Amino acid sequence: MPEGLIVKALSGYYYVQSADGSATVECRGRGIFKKRGESPLVGDRVVYSETENGEGTVEEILPRVSELIRPQIANADLAVLVFSVVRPELNFVLLDKFLVHTEHARMDALLVLTKMDRIPGGEEGESIRRTVEEARSLYSSIGYQVILTSAHEGQGLEQLRSALAGHINMLAGQSGVGKSSLVNALVPGLKLETNEISVKLGRGKHTTRHVELIPISGGGYMADTPGFSQLDFAELGIDEIGSCFREFRALSSQCKFRGCTHIHEPHCAVLQAKEQGKISESRYANYVSFMTEWKETKRRY
Repeated sequence: MPEGLIVKALSGYYYVQSADGSATVECRGRGIFKKRGESPLVGDRVVYSETENGEGTVEEILPRVSELIRPQIANADLAVLVFSVVRPELNFVLLDKFLVHTEHARMDALLVLTKMDRIPGGEEGESIRRTVEEARSLYSSIGYQVILTSAHEGQGLEQLRSALAGHINMLAGQSGVGKSSLVNALVPGLKLETNEISVKLGRGKHTTRHVELIPISGGGYMADTPGFSQLDFAELGIDEIGSCFREFRALSSQCKFRGCTHIHEPHCAVLQAKEQGKISESRYANYVSFMTEWKETKRRY
């Protein structure tokens, strides 16, 4: 039986692209998946069979390299985290939360800051530019690539195309940050639905309603995923949160106590680095906040 890649899942159907990319077959999943509590995901490499009417059945899910719960996608190897610099404003707490989840999924992350052309003049614009430079400097120092873009003016698009080539890229971020506009600019001829920001609410409407892999130059795919604004830590443990901060992970082996929470223990290498100014105060404050949120979530369950 042939192997293929699930490029879209919609209304109980899985659209499987053949290994050579010549055809896409509309498939149903085998009933055994439901009994096992499994579900094929966009990005899954699968074995499928074809029926006489041109449809097919997903017979087997091949081993996954990675898996995310929200958005649901398998085998993505690069998380493209999109944040706008204006409307909605750059949110460091949410950015760090996204990074925790992508690190936990053992994926690399690329940070894309959009709407650079929308920065106003005057003092407000200067303040925004300082925040953008702070973000670029901070996250670059940790080891993340940061690209500044404008979908309308083409700023940063060539650099972004180069970074995405050859990967299954997961595009994610808040509603209204310009993800669909970015994909439209990257893939000529594609017309993803976009919406302007609601002036009253200060955020965008969800314009992407399902996960779909879109082919891009370089042989890779872009997964345009439904917008979301909240992530929880229900599936993470206390040890995992610390290891999902790259700069903490590099220091944790030097902590005196195994399983150090990096909050109150003596001889903690992370706390020492923070006191010496080697770790960002904002990153550490977000870490403490996430730990508190995790403990509260655990109590509720």
